[in-house]
Amino acid sequence: MRRREPVPFRMAGPGGVVELPSTIAGIRSRLPEDERVQFDHEVRATGAGDLPAVLARWAMHIPTELDDAEEALVLRLKEGDFSGLTFSDDSDDSWRSTG
Repeated sequence: MRRREPVPFRMAGPGGVVELPSTIAGIRSRLPEDERVQFDHEVRATGAGDLPAVLARWAMHIPTELDDAEEALVLRLKEGDFSGLTFSDDSDDSWRSTG
């Protein structure tokens, strides 16, 4: 039987979409070293039904090239600068129309 390649997690942020590993080994290898022991402990203690959610959450700890843009956006919002943002209440929802 041929093994399928694991489908990566795809995470969206203000700078675009990034693909992250979705296997235990792949996630562990890309985590910051100081988080690996905690990751190992949590994965070993997680039931099979909860494992996909736990892996997805840990994958979001992996540093990516989009982190700087996201941190800059969060800092700007914390400082009260909401320029360029559109809130759902300000939208006419025309994009949701089925026609």
